[in-house]
This record gives sequence, C-alpha cells and structure tokens, in this order.
Amino acid sequence: MKNSTSLISTNNVCLHFGNDVVLHDIDFSVEEREIVTLLGPNGSGKSSFLRILIGALQPTGGVVNRRDGLRIGYVPQRLSIDANMPMSVDRFLRLGKSNRGELKSKWVEQVGVADLLSLQVSHLSGGQLQRVMLTHALLADPDILILDEATQGLDQPGEAAFYRLIEQVRKEQGCAVVLVSHDLHVVMSASDRVICLNGHICCEGAPTIVSAAPEYRALFGLGTEGALALYRHDHDHSHDHAPGHAHNHSHDHAHDNTMKHEAKNDAKNDADV
Repeated sequence: MKNSTSLISTNNVCLHFGNDVVLHDIDFSVEEREIVTLLGPNGSGKSSFLRILIGALQPTGGVVNRRDGLRIGYVPQRLSIDANMPMSVDRFLRLGKSNRGELKSKWVEQVGVADLLSLQVSHLSGGQLQRVMLTHALLADPDILILDEATQGLDQPGEAAFYRLIEQVRKEQGCAVVLVSHDLHVVMSASDRVICLNGHICCEGAPTIVSAAPEYRALFGLGTEGALALYRHDHDHSHDHAPGHAHNHSHDHAHDNTMKHEAKNDAKNDADV
C-alpha cells in the first residue's frame, strides 16, 4: 500500500507494445521534496515510465495515482525545433503558460536565461536549451519536476552545473524531482533514492560512493570509471519473472565524503594512461 501523501504512486504498472513487454510490476512512489534518480540502460523503459507518470501514456496494467491538483513540470529528453521557424526564447517561454509576470521574472533570473530571451531557440547551444526548457517547466509552478535525461549531450562540467541548478531549484521551489539517466556516472549525490530500472525495478535505495562496481558493469555495461557519484548494489535475490534478468541484490548504502577526491584521482589516472 502506497503512502497516501505520495505526489505520484504506481501499483503493479505494466506496459506492453504488442507482444513486447516494456515494463512490468512497477511499484513506485515519490514524496514531497524528494529527489529520485532512475537509472537504466538504453531500452530499459525509463522514458516510457516517465510518460506514464505525467499521463502522456496509459499503462496496459496496474494503477497510477496522482495527488489531486498536482502540478507537474516536465523537461523532455530532446526538443525538435525547425530552424526555419522563427521563435525567440521569450516567445517559447510563453507557450502554454499563464505568463504570470512575477513567476517568469523569478525563474528567468535564477536559472540564468535572462540574456537569452531575444535569441532564437534554434540557435541555442545544448546547455542553453536545457536551461530554457527547465525555465519553461518551472513556469508551471510545479509540485514535482520530471526530467528525462535532461543532461544528454552535455559534457561533464555541464552536467555537474545542471545538477547543482536542480538542487537549487528543489530548495527554492520546494518541489520533488524525478530525473532519468542511463549514465551511471551522473547519478546525483543529492538524490534521496536511486532506482535501477530494466523493464522492472531491479533495486532501489540511497546513493553511495564506490571505487569499483562490477555488478553495475555486468548489468549496465562499462563506463563507470571517473564517477561523480555511483550507486552500488550487491545481488542476493533473483527476479525469476523476467527472462534474461536473473540477478540478485542486497543494498550497502553509505555516504562517502571522498567523492571529489576520488573523481580527481580517477581523472588524473586517466590522463596518465
């Protein structure tokens, strides 16, 4: 039974596309002011699950509950803008919004897009576009902010800056945050929970810093070195209901204040190779 105070909760949610099982048996909830990071490889159902959470996609089974009057701010994975269609940032920010002047001024200033208002959206860099889309989402005055791989295409300093901005937004807005990534090295150290999704929930818990995570490499592939922050799980029970996903886990969660030191050492080691 999900907590009645949850902003959004799901119970046994499933999603099928024809004979393909995209998601099954998803029990999930997010509470006020909580930051939840969803991790998983490409094709694991992360974006589909977010679309279910915001109501853009209906599950084929299970129940989704949203708090009455819930306001959702959504930042999609990408935004396709026709380069031949003139649209300034200022005009884009007014699309579909009540255009409450004080709210717009607040977020334009705090997210740092004031100097972009006269620019064409199609001319923005990746980092600029992400900040503009975040500002647009915040104009909904959201109770929950949902971001689908919002750092895609950004370099590591850009990712770190964006996540610091998200932490600031959470504190300022008082909203919950659900963000998705397929890259283990961009797990937010500020996350209250990390959920590993691969068609089903493999494991979940608090993030932790580790120097090596072979279980992650086995499930999600290589690329965990030089981590900003990693979430580790050791398997101790199996998921027999998903062919090809028989893996076990237990949780070992401990915050480690050596994150920056380890990341710096990893970067130095990489440079020395």
